[in-house]
Amino acid sequence: MNVYIKALRAPFLAGSLIPVIIGAAYGFIDKHFSLLLFLITALGVAALHLAANLLNDYYDAKGSDPINVRFTPFSGGSRVIQNRQVAPWCVLSIAVFFYVLSLSAAIWLVFLGRPLVLAIGLLGVAAGWAYSARPLQLMSRGWGEICIFFAFGPFITMGAYYVMSGSLSWSAFALGFPQGFFIAAVIWINQFPDYEADRDAGKKNLVVRLGPKLSRYPYCIIMLAAFIAVIFLIGIVGLTYLTMLSFIAFPLAFKAMKILWREYLSYEGLIPAQALTIQTLIAHGVLLSLGLVLSRLV
Repeated sequence: MNVYIKALRAPFLAGSLIPVIIGAAYGFIDKHFSLLLFLITALGVAALHLAANLLNDYYDAKGSDPINVRFTPFSGGSRVIQNRQVAPWCVLSIAVFFYVLSLSAAIWLVFLGRPLVLAIGLLGVAAGWAYSARPLQLMSRGWGEICIFFAFGPFITMGAYYVMSGSLSWSAFALGFPQGFFIAAVIWINQFPDYEADRDAGKKNLVVRLGPKLSRYPYCIIMLAAFIAVIFLIGIVGLTYLTMLSFIAFPLAFKAMKILWREYLSYEGLIPAQALTIQTLIAHGVLLSLGLVLSRLV
């Protein structure tokens, strides 16, 4: 059982569930919140994320993962296929199961009066497939970060808000930009330890194209952009100033940037920075959601 849990890479679910919380919190401001709808949405999004993780492992098993000797707890895949713990066909079958589970949650929401959820969910399925699977394999063409930015940021916050309120909102879409930047940063920093294997396997992601030394700059820019986006949301979208609570997470981001800048060639030295990037994503998202909820209560 532990092997299958490992294959799911469940700790990365924070990348998809935090935007659900943010979108639901935005709905709470407008006095639209249902615990049942929230739980079904979280289930559907989590299942879709797990399916994408498994699909990524399946296709990377034919690419860079077999030659990757610099894997970490956060990068290089789950390794269950490489360690012969789970057969590739089984990984693919479990991915299909979670896609079906996600689709079932979407259909449930449709019957509860949210018909557009099916379209939004299919966009998520398409993004997960296009990121890893041939012939597109966006992860190997330098488009992976952009795909993940929208799939795990604006689309989820907009979708969660739609489930809560029954209406689409460009403000809810824009609200996902900070999380979009953070999940892109997670993908970006995880490509540093994978650099040699990705390069040798012909994966032309942006870190491979730029090289590790130069790739430090975009990582720092992406991390900073997530915080700057909150200021723009306050000024342009009219978001409450209480969302500035999210800046409490900045020391985590700053520490991650410092470690990456120094340890970018050491895959073991990068592990704390990888962990801090995910911690920043979680802390920032929770604090942003708290600011949204407090704006109604206060």
